[in-house]
Order: sequence, then C-alpha cells, then structure tokens
Amino acid sequence: MNLANRGLPVAFVVVAFHASTLAYGPLGHQIVGAIADERLANTPTAAKVYALLDGLRLEKAAVLADEIKGWDKKGVDDPRSFHYLARRNIDKQLRDFWRANQPTHDLNSPAPSHHWFHYTDVPVMPPQRYRDGHTGRSKWDVVHMIPFCIDVLQGRIPEQNERKITKPVAVILLAHYVADIHQPLHVGADYFDAEGRPTDPDKTKSVLGDEGGNTFTLELSDEPPRRRGIRKKKFHGFWDSDAVNALFPQVPVGLPKKEFEAQIDPLKHQLVHDMATHEPHNWQVPSNVSIDSYAEIWADEILPIAREAHARLEFRNGKPLLDGDRVVAMGEAIEKPTPDRTLYRTWATDIVRDELQKAGWRLADLLQKIL
Repeated sequence: MNLANRGLPVAFVVVAFHASTLAYGPLGHQIVGAIADERLANTPTAAKVYALLDGLRLEKAAVLADEIKGWDKKGVDDPRSFHYLARRNIDKQLRDFWRANQPTHDLNSPAPSHHWFHYTDVPVMPPQRYRDGHTGRSKWDVVHMIPFCIDVLQGRIPEQNERKITKPVAVILLAHYVADIHQPLHVGADYFDAEGRPTDPDKTKSVLGDEGGNTFTLELSDEPPRRRGIRKKKFHGFWDSDAVNALFPQVPVGLPKKEFEAQIDPLKHQLVHDMATHEPHNWQVPSNVSIDSYAEIWADEILPIAREAHARLEFRNGKPLLDGDRVVAMGEAIEKPTPDRTLYRTWATDIVRDELQKAGWRLADLLQKIL
C-alpha cells in the first residue's frame, strides 16, 4: 500500500501477527478439547484419536497449534527451542508442519503462514455470509483449513502434502481450529475508511481492517479505573481470555499464573462435565450436509455474533498503523449503553459459554464422522 498517496500520518509501530493472541486462550481451547474427550470416552473413535496422538488427550492437543507459535522467533532448529520430548514422533511432525508454513507478512508468499490458518476476516458490515464476497477471505483461512484437515484424515489428500499436515497433525489442528471458528473475532472483522469510520470494504477503495480487533483497545463500563502502568486490554484479547475467565467468577482476577491454574482446574473439570452431559441448543448441522461444508456453516452462524460484538461498541480515534509491510486500522473501542442495560462483559460471557460448548460437541461429532 502506498502511504505517500494516502496523505495520512501513519503510526510506525510493528504489531504482532494477526491472531497471534491465543483464540480463547489455553483455557478456552482446553475446555473444548476436554468436552470432546468426555463425549468420546470409551468409544472406537477415542481409541483411534489417541492412537494417532500417541495417547495424547484432546484437552492437551487442542492447545498445540498455539504453542508452536513459540518457535516463530528463532525457528524450530534453534538449540534452545522447546520439544515435545514425551512424544518425539508428534514433535517431529509438528516441526515439519512449522517449517512448511513459516510465519510471514507477505500475502503473496508461495508458502502460507501457519498463523493464517486460525482465522478469516469477513466484514461484519454490511451483513453477509462467507461465500458472498472476497474481502478478508483466503484459501488458507480457517474455513478452508478445517476441510483440508478432514480430507487428510479421510485419505482424499495424501499425508505427504506440501503443508506437511499428517493425520496426527490434522487431528491436532482440528482440535484447535474448531474452537477458533467459534470465536466471533476469528471470523468477523470491521473495516475503516481514511477518517477512521467503519465502512463497507467492497465499496470504499482504500480501507483498513481491524485485524479481528487485535489493533483496537477496549474500554468497558464496568471496569475499575486502570492503575498507572497497566495497559488497556485489546478488543480481541478480551474475547480470547477475559470472557472465558469470567466463566469462573469465584477465582480472583490478577492471580499469579500457577495459583490461577490451581484454582481454575477443579472448576474447569466441573464445567466441562456439565457442558459435556447437557446437549447445547442448535449444535447439529443438517444430516444431508457434507462435512466438508461444516466450517462454512459454522462461520456463517458466528458472523451475526461478530457483528453484534462490534455494534455494541463505539469506535474512536481510528488511524492507520504500519503492520510489517501493510497498513491496518488502530484505535479505541468503547462500550455503548444498551436499551436493556446488559453489560458487554455479561453478554460476551454468555456467548462464549454457548460457543465453547457447541465447539466441544461439534469436535467430538466431527471426529466420529471422520474416523
């Protein structure tokens, strides 16, 4: 993008790769994987899954696609890079996968970045379905990568493919991507014109995307004043972590990591059991639909929620931000009052609970149908 022709001041800040924040964070992904574990317990499908994963449970497998982002900075061959030592065969296959899909900002790269596989950026305005347009979509987005993994597991794509997605890696990626596509900001994005106003990207020549909310800070009405030195949270990060953590209101915010995990663990298992044993509403796809179409159907289902996640906020101080070799939008998202006075946090937490439960049931169902 030619900045000189824009006539706009650009904040020269290099930001992280889009979606490098962990969709739903480790906790959300663990919940989805654990629901699927419980749904599949003592079935032939579970035996096949755990054989492919060398005994690894889906609760753990579901976080691996984010964990391997730890290799991005110095590469998998750095002597100090971490290994999955307990499962060397899985470790080798994940390293081969990373090498074949190394992170890049170059959208014209002949090899995609594994970061691109986690999301799609369908415009939230005007309302549309995934197949209605081209903006924000790509052949390497989450809507395409879920059926790619399905095809590997069903033998329609050989394991020796250019992406190095073997059958074990395909299960690992599905355990993660099925949760990603149920996170509203991993499917819907807003686009802004040169003055920082939300706009239709198909009608405005020069638009800036919000990177699924990664480049906007978020201010909610129920938050206490920020202490000095505490940064504002990111809009995307709120959906990844805060809205998930809010499922456990009895655990204090701001605990050290180990103490937080110790308090969360028994509550997580209790929540997972409740979610796994109570059927979520409208989770099933019609029986006459091919499983290769599931991802697109799920994306279309989450898009109205992504739209509302943006509509409940007012976007201010939008301006261009240099992200590697491209320009995106940055600014502030402020909670707007609603007629029913429902807090954004309350609304989002209810959404996240429903979507995590659906994702867990759908992951188990998908693996049963594939295997």
